[in-house]
Amino acid sequence: MSDLSAIVKAYDIRGVVGEQLNEDLVTDFGAAFALLIKPDSPSVVIGHDMRESSPGLADAFARGVTSQGLDVVMIGLASTDELYFASGRLNMPGAMFTASHNPARYNGIKLCRAGAAPVGQESGLAEIRDTVEQGVPEFAGQPGTVTERDMLADYAQYLRTLVDLRGIRPLKVVVDAGNGMAGHTVPAVLGQGLPIEIVQLYFELDGSFPNHEANPLDPANLVDLQAKVREVGADVGLAFDGDADRCFVVDGDGQPVSPSAVAALVAVRELAKEPGATIIHNLITSKAVPEIVSEHGGNPVRTRVGHSFIKEKMAETGAIFGGEHSAHYYFRDFWRADTGMLAAMHVLAALGEQDRPLSELARRFNRYAASGELNSTVEDQVARQLAVKDAFADRSGVSIDELDGLTVDLGERGWFNLRASNTEPLLRLNVEGPDDASVKALTDEVLSIVRG
Repeated sequence: MSDLSAIVKAYDIRGVVGEQLNEDLVTDFGAAFALLIKPDSPSVVIGHDMRESSPGLADAFARGVTSQGLDVVMIGLASTDELYFASGRLNMPGAMFTASHNPARYNGIKLCRAGAAPVGQESGLAEIRDTVEQGVPEFAGQPGTVTERDMLADYAQYLRTLVDLRGIRPLKVVVDAGNGMAGHTVPAVLGQGLPIEIVQLYFELDGSFPNHEANPLDPANLVDLQAKVREVGADVGLAFDGDADRCFVVDGDGQPVSPSAVAALVAVRELAKEPGATIIHNLITSKAVPEIVSEHGGNPVRTRVGHSFIKEKMAETGAIFGGEHSAHYYFRDFWRADTGMLAAMHVLAALGEQDRPLSELARRFNRYAASGELNSTVEDQVARQLAVKDAFADRSGVSIDELDGLTVDLGERGWFNLRASNTEPLLRLNVEGPDDASVKALTDEVLSIVRG
């Protein structure tokens, strides 16, 4: 088997269907996954998104799993967080077929152990890749069985036990599903017996993404949602990515609410339930997040970017919640897995439990100006980072750490983080400061070094 490092990424397997990924290869991945988890579990749960290639690939993976004597539970169409729910509720390792927000020609596999514990490069993915590259050994015993089970109603019911929306004031909510899996899950979770009027945008499941990319991190993909919120006079707008594990929020004026503000809002609500608890935030979230957590008696803990680091730190510290700048939100009560739906429910609850508009509610969680993530294509990432470090190292009042890339704190002038991409020749820059002018000045200074 040829080198698979191009498609076995840091956190998942992902590639172009027909070129890098096909059913025969996915069958091998299924068998290799079965060998990895066989000592701990006799069964695997499998779900898939709405991409045209997903059902066939999910079936191929199931063939690989059963070829090694393990049983399979197929839950069919699912969001990624619904698959995590199934893994937690059924206490089975899981496989989710999705390429999230990637274009239609891509697909991929997100894997987890029982209880939705992550499988990344250092926790099994590299071993799976090696097994497939070297050739999966034959199994002489009886093949496993395949059964089907619909988990959507159980998933919706469980989320409703975590955030009770029955008593909130009536809300009009525009949801842009981006033709992704939120079109499947939102009606089940938010659409029955709640004082919520859902205005649907692009709920038709369509893996060709005919309206826009299912990537709300790109402002261009929020335009339709923002316009619809203003048009219908909605209280809030929600945009989900393709596999519906991330959720972005816009207020009643159509203005985006930063993921850091959402993380702070959810953290405050979780701390009200469990005073003094630990909250995880990655190092690119706004400084407002740890400040607000501390002000509400919580214990903020900073981590590297990436779900495996967040989940690992949550397990280590017993944290009740974790938030990332990319709109991934993790909950201890959801097996430490990320669920955009549960974060959205917290926002709806916070909004519906009082009379102020979301713009006013969010203002208390927004303290600083930010650049957003700025990418630069560079040939020598290490040399460029070192040049930036040298430029700031000797300045008074500046602190530097290298927990994840290069983080430079200039005190009242602001801070920035410069990180290399795991998969592309890019440096990613995030800058935060007291105001827009400070952010622009610092951004321009760093980029002048990075881009030469």
